[in-house]
Amino acid sequence: MNENLFADSATSSADASNEPFTAHCDGGSRGNPGPSGYGAVVEDAEGRVVAELSEFLGIQTNNFAEYSGLLGVLRWAIEHKVKRLRVVSDSELMVKQMQGKYKVASPVLRPLFEEARRLSRGIASFEMRHTLRGGNKQADRLANEAMDRGMGKAGIPKVGKPEDFVAKRPAGPRCSEAARPPAARPAASRPTPPAATKAPRQVLEGYVKNGVVHLLEGELPDGIFVKIIRE
Repeated sequence: MNENLFADSATSSADASNEPFTAHCDGGSRGNPGPSGYGAVVEDAEGRVVAELSEFLGIQTNNFAEYSGLLGVLRWAIEHKVKRLRVVSDSELMVKQMQGKYKVASPVLRPLFEEARRLSRGIASFEMRHTLRGGNKQADRLANEAMDRGMGKAGIPKVGKPEDFVAKRPAGPRCSEAARPPAARPAASRPTPPAATKAPRQVLEGYVKNGVVHLLEGELPDGIFVKIIRE
């Protein structure tokens, strides 16, 4: 008989052999959606770390990454024939959805939720608990390492659409000399004053995180305006 516990209550047992494995899982996205990944740490009934899981997921949302971490833990547990499992996550949304307290309205998350419920039924005793971010540091570290690996040295995702994270700065007006009305063009014999010389167009690449532009190379001088173009 399967026992599936989607409750906040702790498993009570004085015998360590009856204590469940504990997995801390976390997922994140730099941009939401953006380069994403998950991390998880699994401990046995005696508190020894038996597995560290992490994976880069490409361009996804935070919630997608959180569910991917949960699925990674469940698959590991089934593969290693774990009978009792407690999963700890700092995603209140995912925990309460798995506990049946919140509905899953997102068509993207719904298949992940259904798969997580299906896999959880293959474990004799399963429960989920919510923790604050401070209680999930190791899993958070592994999730960030996964994102770092996927983004590479240049900070550009290896999969997905890199142009979604490119900041472009036009150095001059969009209108070219040839597009100006004839009356507005300077006479051929009249030298162009130095102040009117148009600077060459520059394109700087980078990505936006938490509303801040991060350039991949170089730096912007003070006092200029930047226009972000998402293609």
